[in-house]
Amino acid sequence: MQKKIILTGDRPTGPLHLGHFVGSLQNRVKLQNSGNYEQNILIADMQALTDHFDQPEKISENIYEVTMDYLAVGIDPKLSTICLQSELTALPELTMYFLNLLTLNQVERNPTVKEEIKQKDFANKIPVGFLVYPVSQAADITAFGADLVPVGADQVPMIEDTNYLVRKFNATYKTEVLKECEALVPENFSRLVGLDGKAKMSKSLGNAIYLKDDADTLFKKVKQMYTDPNHLKVEDPGQVEGNVVFTYLDAFDDNKEEVAKLKEHYQRGGLGDMKLKKYLFEVMDNKFKGIRERRQELSQDRGYIKSVISEGTAKARDLSNDFMKKIKAAMGLSFS
Repeated sequence: MQKKIILTGDRPTGPLHLGHFVGSLQNRVKLQNSGNYEQNILIADMQALTDHFDQPEKISENIYEVTMDYLAVGIDPKLSTICLQSELTALPELTMYFLNLLTLNQVERNPTVKEEIKQKDFANKIPVGFLVYPVSQAADITAFGADLVPVGADQVPMIEDTNYLVRKFNATYKTEVLKECEALVPENFSRLVGLDGKAKMSKSLGNAIYLKDDADTLFKKVKQMYTDPNHLKVEDPGQVEGNVVFTYLDAFDDNKEEVAKLKEHYQRGGLGDMKLKKYLFEVMDNKFKGIRERRQELSQDRGYIKSVISEGTAKARDLSNDFMKKIKAAMGLSFS
């Protein structure tokens, strides 16, 4: 059976947090180890610059941070290709071809982009690069010939836009060189709320737990978690819905029977928030201790991290350049 091609990745605006772990990282490891997929993981440094253009040195450093997170959670560079976007010249070239197939109104209608513009408070000062980054994502996906793209539910419009561009390109140039892809959305948790319970986990909102956080930092952050504001006394009945501690227990505690007992106890009263948070800390510390230790070991060998990126990028460069030749031939732009 021919392996299906997967394209996934992250913007290196900082080390990865537990929202990434729940939404994508653990799924990537599972897909990688199944043996049924050819997985390409793109470190999207060019897209990171669309709203961090004044911090290139920070983006450069975070390339190492993100790669360490990948390797620490179990991504194997022998089984998955880790590559750097800015080193793949076929991607911006294809982005430019795609831009000619869209109107400004079509780009502005993307609901995910509209929401992010609102969150970042760009108002009338939207960087053009940020506005069109979904087109860049479409180029990333199609240049690798991806069949599947693991995304959160909020990113599904990006996949719809990609498939629109595929159809438009093929119709315009009377070819079938590009193929549509499918969004692969995690079944359980596509988004993990932040510590405050008000929004998804995000570095910019200051409500994130990172894979690199040590035990002391993890404990401090768990203690900050939003619970039930009306649960004032231990004996008071508490509310489970919207309680971040229980959200995280559902996500990370494999002992579902114990979680169910804790929920019942909390709802009838007699279970204090701090006792509950200490239990959650122990669950999370046990789950992520090994990842933290592997990450610490990796941080001592920067040369190895660089070699992983370089080797994966070289492989991806050959793949995307070969595919770009087919694309240009379909467009009638093949002059060599």
